Amino acid sequence: MYNDVIMAGFGGQGIMSIGNLLAYAAILEDKNVTFLPSYGVEMRGGTANCSVVIDERPVGSPIVGRPMSLIIMNRPSLIKFEPRMKPGGVVILNKTLVSVDVSERDDIDLFALDLNALAEESAGNVRLANMVALGAYVQKSGVVAVESVSAALQDALNPKYHKMIPANKKAIEAGAAAVS
Repeated sequence: MYNDVIMAGFGGQGIMSIGNLLAYAAILEDKNVTFLPSYGVEMRGGTANCSVVIDERPVGSPIVGRPMSLIIMNRPSLIKFEPRMKPGGVVILNKTLVSVDVSERDDIDLFALDLNALAEESAGNVRLANMVALGAYVQKSGVVAVESVSAALQDALNPKYHKMIPANKKAIEAGAAAVS
């Protein structure tokens, strides 16, 4: 089953981390995957986005022109990527930073979540809003199992952050529960 997603936000919001984590989860499920990061010129606060393509068959290209799904963490990313999206796709929107009114599409499944609040409530850390978003996306899309994402944390995270794995798992589960 082919699936692609563009994840986008400001640098420092953990966009590359969740893209990489999703790719590792797909590998755990013996799926073919590409992960293509794209950074702005600034380190923190600049633009950051990545695309992940997952399929049972070999993936021909990591380039996603018209995404099936989006994880959007900030307003500029919604404005940039939403018009390119295929009808019927899934959008996980960080309503902490983006008003739902900015969306101009009525042919997509938009899930506007207060990701910061969910991260704080579930894991005690607003910096895990990215993990909440990933959990919500995985639950809605079914591209991989939520359990596979949690299992992939060991490989995807730098060992110096392994002490944060339990909190990351809680945030992922909170995102999945928020859209169930």
